[in-house]
Amino acid sequence: MFNNFEHNLIKGRIAETIFEEMFHDTKKFTILHFGYEYTTPLLAQYRNMMVMKKILDPISKSPDFLLVTEDKNQSYLVEVKYRHNIKKEDLVDIATKISQNWPLCHIFLISKDGFYFDPVHTIINKNGDINLLSFKWVNSEIQNKYKKLAEDFLWSHKD
Repeated sequence: MFNNFEHNLIKGRIAETIFEEMFHDTKKFTILHFGYEYTTPLLAQYRNMMVMKKILDPISKSPDFLLVTEDKNQSYLVEVKYRHNIKKEDLVDIATKISQNWPLCHIFLISKDGFYFDPVHTIINKNGDINLLSFKWVNSEIQNKYKKLAEDFLWSHKD
């Protein structure tokens, strides 16, 4: 049986895959993996060593993705999170920690209630409120397709 850490790790990876594929389907963005486990996988194995920890901690806090618009005029750093239920204080804490190193980052959140997307400063200023993902980013047809996948993979089993 999986322990809670492994269970949540797998659900987080599923959330990242849903984000990546959903935004890819819009054909409006290039999606680049940005998190250190992708950009420096060899270094990740040394993270718990004391000397390396001081060097790797700031790198390890990098957002998961970089979205680049099709015309290459805009880019967005994105941290992807999965939460069964949204807790405002949890979101403020996450956004505050991210903003210390990545103040222009956005949070994409998958929850049972839907997809959410906002800049970290907005989440902090609104005390943990986060807006639903706008159809300007991803149209309703694509969002509905991926909501079904989220239901199948994230909520089809007891949490």
